[in-house]
Amino acid sequence: MKLFKKVMFFLVFEFIFCTAFGTYLVFYGPFKNIRNTIVTSAMTTMNHKYIAKLFLNDNEINKIMDENKVDSPTESENEDAIEVKYSSNNVECINIESSRYKGYLLIVDNPRRVRIGTSSDLGKRGETLGQILKRYNAAAGINAGGFSNAMTGTGGIPSGIIIEDGRIKFIDDEKTFNIVGFNNKDVLIVGQYKYDEIENLKLRDAISFGPALIVNGKPMIKKGDGGWGIAPRTAIGQTQDGKVLLLTIDGRQKDSLGATLKDVQDILLEYGAYNASNLDGGSSATMYNDGKLVNKPSDILGERAIPSAFIVE
Repeated sequence: MKLFKKVMFFLVFEFIFCTAFGTYLVFYGPFKNIRNTIVTSAMTTMNHKYIAKLFLNDNEINKIMDENKVDSPTESENEDAIEVKYSSNNVECINIESSRYKGYLLIVDNPRRVRIGTSSDLGKRGETLGQILKRYNAAAGINAGGFSNAMTGTGGIPSGIIIEDGRIKFIDDEKTFNIVGFNNKDVLIVGQYKYDEIENLKLRDAISFGPALIVNGKPMIKKGDGGWGIAPRTAIGQTQDGKVLLLTIDGRQKDSLGATLKDVQDILLEYGAYNASNLDGGSSATMYNDGKLVNKPSDILGERAIPSAFIVE
């Protein structure tokens, strides 16, 4: 009995010591990249900021967030650099995989097929991506813009602006919007625009989200991981020949922890994105293809109710 108590005491001591020492090394030792990933992941969640604040003060946290932030675009998209080809209506689904995450990339040859779909009770209640696609009779799609009532789970009140088929379908009281969408030439527009600039963009379908990850072939993340930590991700990009890239990365799962914004940027660059933007991720990250759910959403209840989606007609 005494031997058993000694062994148990030793095991408990070792566990406490290793946990405390490991935590110390992560936050105050040489593992800067691990520390930064933990801090940025915690600070971009709604409920887990305490993980960073427990070990670091506000100045240290702000410094880490600043070192990893995405640069704001200093130029507008060069629309003339995109030469859209309409020779194919093909949609290809590619598996994306690394040691840390699994995801899926839809390559849509014809950008005219990619449009915005919205929930039937927009402004009050959202719908799952599957429900939105079914109502629009769409072949594929991903979730798009964010929403302000995430805690209630209704997903019906969008953030920013939604433009569908050339008409403003929803707009809040913000004066500047992170635009992600297509103009009447089927060119993807990404970046911040004021309300009085939106009309000149001649947008046919767009939502609000960000940050922009690639503008005119130039990556916006030049240092750090983008400052949003590791999480499920959704993003959109366009190649110079007009193809649309729709990306979803699974996260918060044992076989797929998630991706950083830098990971997403690098994937889209690898597949030729000339302009690209982050979309709403986390529990909202969802992809359908051929009427079937492709990825594994991280929400324990399954698909999350959302206000908007990029759909493939």
